[in-house]
Amino acid sequence: MARRSRKARTAAPAGADRMRRGYARAEERNAAVRATLTPLAPGERPPALKVAIAVALLLALSNLVAFALGADVPGSGSRVGGLLFVAVMLLAAWGMWQRRYWAVLGFATLMALITVAFSLLLLVASNVLAVVICLAFAGSAGWLFWKLIRVMGRLQAPQRVS
Repeated sequence: MARRSRKARTAAPAGADRMRRGYARAEERNAAVRATLTPLAPGERPPALKVAIAVALLLALSNLVAFALGADVPGSGSRVGGLLFVAVMLLAAWGMWQRRYWAVLGFATLMALITVAFSLLLLVASNVLAVVICLAFAGSAGWLFWKLIRVMGRLQAPQRVS
């Protein structure tokens, strides 16, 4: 039998090498984005941060009023848990007003969880009103989450020396 000759193939980049190049390209893009970030000026509060502060205060105030009026949400647990939520929202609002990274990060996490929860509630929405409410909450929380990402980047941006 005759031997079959094989055509010489060009060596494809190894998986690790391909991954390294991909990471390098991603890091170049990240560096370009970081270069455009300007740190927050003293006392500056971007509109997204002001909206987040207002939402945190609104959540705290509405829960406090609901407890004062004796509202009882089925399955919500004790009033201590509700009052703890009020305290956390007030702490988050204060931290965001002080431009603390941990406060913005925590509140952005809450917005992400609200987005996921209301997106999942769309699966069991039984009427048009439920769908509209789920879309409104998921959309607004998702928008605020996305806007807070840039605020967090600006909070961490190093001060540039001119």
